[in-house]
Amino acid sequence: MNLKLYKPLCIFDLETTGTNVGKDRIVEICILKINPDSSRESKTWRVNPEIAIPKECSEIHGICDEDIKDAPTFREIAPKIVEMISGADLGGFNSNRFDVPLLAEELLRADFDFDLSKFKLVDAQTIYHKKEPRNLGAAYQFYCGKTLENAHSAEADVLATFEVLDAQVGKYDDLPKDVNALSEFSFHNKNADLAGLIGFNDKNIEVFNFGKYKGQGVKDVFKKDLGYYGWLQNADFPLYTKKVFTKIQLSSKF
Repeated sequence: MNLKLYKPLCIFDLETTGTNVGKDRIVEICILKINPDSSRESKTWRVNPEIAIPKECSEIHGICDEDIKDAPTFREIAPKIVEMISGADLGGFNSNRFDVPLLAEELLRADFDFDLSKFKLVDAQTIYHKKEPRNLGAAYQFYCGKTLENAHSAEADVLATFEVLDAQVGKYDDLPKDVNALSEFSFHNKNADLAGLIGFNDKNIEVFNFGKYKGQGVKDVFKKDLGYYGWLQNADFPLYTKKVFTKIQLSSKF
């Protein structure tokens, strides 16, 4: 083992009902506890979140409401989790931004104190991004074998970006060469607006990606709650998003 440990390190991962740290819940937690002598133990718990698991989340982690209906609640397993992480440090992948904050929320809801000062936090994703930068200069070196001179000057960045894109198409046999297909490939998720606040469901209908109507069709919501459209237009949303809302609202009249 390359790591030097002076106290146990608990690497953990959460599967959840979503990505809102304040509102979403854990549906599965796995903790791998590595001790300074290199011995280790691993525990995995399925958890009944006591709220419905959205379909899009089930499609990612494969856990649906039926799978956890008889599982213990987080409050019931919290003592075992506290026992396992007590006296240890915590690690994960994107854990500083998501897993640790959500675990803290769940423990506090279950009336267990979580004192951040008692833990050292190690995030493998942060280390990865710092050691293997994912910026234009790194891409230019990787794909083109060149050093980007005058980085952050518009002309240099534009020329380098074209060379990177052209090299990517040449490097990957399964990457499409035409712009239409490349455009589809360029998005992790297809959205109706640039901010990602309006998505599409499996029927290609615009749905809310946020708020009290999350997952519901935008057009249907405007038909039953026109006041919500008015609130959206007066709220602090990007102008392009408001433009899309307006287009959908106008179409809902027909």
